[in-house]
Amino acid sequence: MEMHDIVIIGAGVVGLAAGMYAGRLNMKTLILGTTSGSELPIGGVITLTDTVDNYPGFKHLTGQELAQKMEEHTRAYEGVEIKEEKAVEIKKDKKADCFMVKTEKGIYPARTIIFATGAKWRELQMKGAEAFKNKGVHYCALCDGALFRDKAVAVIGGSDSAAKEALLLAQYGKKVYIIYRGDKIRPEPVNGKLVERNKKIEVITNTNVVEIKGDKFVNSVVLDKEHGGKKELALNGVFGAIGHIPLSDLAAKIGVKINKKNEIMIDRDSKTNVPGIFAAGDVVDSGFKQAITGVGEGVVAAHSAYRYVKENEFVCVFDDPSYGNDKK
Repeated sequence: MEMHDIVIIGAGVVGLAAGMYAGRLNMKTLILGTTSGSELPIGGVITLTDTVDNYPGFKHLTGQELAQKMEEHTRAYEGVEIKEEKAVEIKKDKKADCFMVKTEKGIYPARTIIFATGAKWRELQMKGAEAFKNKGVHYCALCDGALFRDKAVAVIGGSDSAAKEALLLAQYGKKVYIIYRGDKIRPEPVNGKLVERNKKIEVITNTNVVEIKGDKFVNSVVLDKEHGGKKELALNGVFGAIGHIPLSDLAAKIGVKINKKNEIMIDRDSKTNVPGIFAAGDVVDSGFKQAITGVGEGVVAAHSAYRYVKENEFVCVFDDPSYGNDKK
């Protein structure tokens, strides 16, 4: 089995940025494109974003365009390989200085690992949410918004993501509600103004959805307080925008410290508590999560991995039969 200097788990923009920088540093690098719980294409969650206006150097482009540019840049380096395989297990032999990353298709030895696994949507938990999943309950307006042309839909949540989902849905639907439990929604100022100006969008605050109802598909939601004199609101679709869950399970299983939010804990050099393991992006415990901040962390992780490889002598001996007996 060929030894890699770095195996990057996750091929969103953070993983691609880490891979690009590792390539510049002449590191033999493998990027694995999917992880447990996240079945996204190369480029990751940004590919599901309609417009990106806050990435330096580009005034306006789609998430797919940004991901494609980053993928092309990463692939330009000869020592970097991208495989669309799911990492299912990681081991470090008790006698070894290296890691083994196991996917559904192969086994890859690595001197270092960078977790860029990102996060998955936090799913709605009220009555009816699971029963009507993909039958009116969705989590991606770009993916499914066109299904609700000229229909009434609601976005549950109050973040900037909720505002952006509502703005995209307003391009299709005749009416879009933002339903939020707090006093006011918290979008970035530019998106807040766009929501206020859009006549199709109505914000309902201090309100929770307690049940999603329907027959074969969603036809209404039940609120915990009256709106317009009624607690039941007629709708054709519900989009959840209540945050994300970091995909840190693989890291936790090999002893990487995570916090109460399931985020991987890193220092300013993107190092974890386990020597040789680094992390970046939505999966880590940084407070401000954007594509550009994650990309920066990914670059730092790649440089830290490079220094780790250069500063250590490696003896990699794997005696677990399930991982082969290769000595590199």
